[in-house]
Amino acid sequence: MLENEKRILLEFLEKNIDSVMKKPVGFIKYPFTDPGSVYDGNVWDWDTYWCTYALLPLRKVLRGGELSEKIVEHAKGNVLNFFDWQLEDGYIPMMIENGEWDEPYLNIQHKNGYLMNLHKPFLCQQIDIISREIGDYSWVSDKLPNIEKYFECYFKNYFNENCGLFVWRDDIMIGMDNDPASFGRPKSSTANIFLNSFMVSELEAAARIFKAADKPEKERYYLDKKEKLEKAVHEECFDKRDGFFYSVDVDVCTRKYDWFHKGLGVFWKSIPIRIATWSGFLPLLAGFATGEEAEKLKAHYHDEDAFTSDYGICTLGKNEKMFNLEATNNPSNWLGPIWLVANYCVFKGMLNYGYLEEAEDMCKKSVNLLCEDIWETGCMHEYYDPFTGKPVMNGGFINWNILAINMVDELAAAGRKV
Repeated sequence: MLENEKRILLEFLEKNIDSVMKKPVGFIKYPFTDPGSVYDGNVWDWDTYWCTYALLPLRKVLRGGELSEKIVEHAKGNVLNFFDWQLEDGYIPMMIENGEWDEPYLNIQHKNGYLMNLHKPFLCQQIDIISREIGDYSWVSDKLPNIEKYFECYFKNYFNENCGLFVWRDDIMIGMDNDPASFGRPKSSTANIFLNSFMVSELEAAARIFKAADKPEKERYYLDKKEKLEKAVHEECFDKRDGFFYSVDVDVCTRKYDWFHKGLGVFWKSIPIRIATWSGFLPLLAGFATGEEAEKLKAHYHDEDAFTSDYGICTLGKNEKMFNLEATNNPSNWLGPIWLVANYCVFKGMLNYGYLEEAEDMCKKSVNLLCEDIWETGCMHEYYDPFTGKPVMNGGFINWNILAINMVDELAAAGRKV
């Protein structure tokens, strides 16, 4: 039973939640959440989403419900801060820092002609989870044109028409910072499974937002885009040989020279980058994996040579040549260490498909990992060693680690008591 461990995590969160709920500062106009630790004072795209995702179900529990309105206010503030710095072409930065400039650094670079990566596909998802929690989408009714411009920017600058998948422009702030499928590779060459899986969910969230605004034509538009993207991910990213979803190289074409290569040219749209990362499980989270694909992914969950750890999911297969556990920031290290957000995504994906044993296994590992950290160090850390469970770096990190509490509650809701 994990009720005692859940209580420990809740008590820790109640004591430390003020460290991640921040007041407006500098050119950040609205209340916001940040991950804590070394990330203090900055608004991050997918970090704020997962913090909001974790906190909203707990808002009426924490401190007897006194934090309920404050959590919603800060969640909305996350979104409004990003809209506040959206540029005319629809570009929204991935991070808004309280820094030395008069506007976000990424916006400055974008204005200077450097096409930086766009806000990861969590903007509409954050709007959607907030709105469903409070039963009201009207707080963003004036932002619908901004949402459309955001997607227009994505389709114009980060979409590969040939294969129907989205690409990272570069390897800066891509979430899984040093994912070998993208890190160090040529610009716009990788259709990353992380990006495309979460974009499926982002398009679905956009459809719900426009449905709530009574705009059925827009709802249908985004659902159509979602369905086409799902089809492309199945066709290009699912590897039938390995039974796994991979990122793919889309920089493929027939390169003719003089009279060479006049015959059968390149007819394939992408080449799989067969590097096993935790993001290959994301189609389970997004809910578009077929039954057959899901069974293959469940088998990979139990692969002792690659992903399995006593503390969760290895973010990179242990049998990959890039596997590495060094402590590093900028980029953060996703080459094997345990990250709680990866644990949660895999947990939720397994739960989505009724794999309760796997979900329970992940829940227990995650909760025990964090409780041991709190008992030994008095805090939580950003990521952990998959062999020892010891923290690697950045004590004081809270953010998506809160998701361990959600795991316990979601398992109980599914009829699985732990």
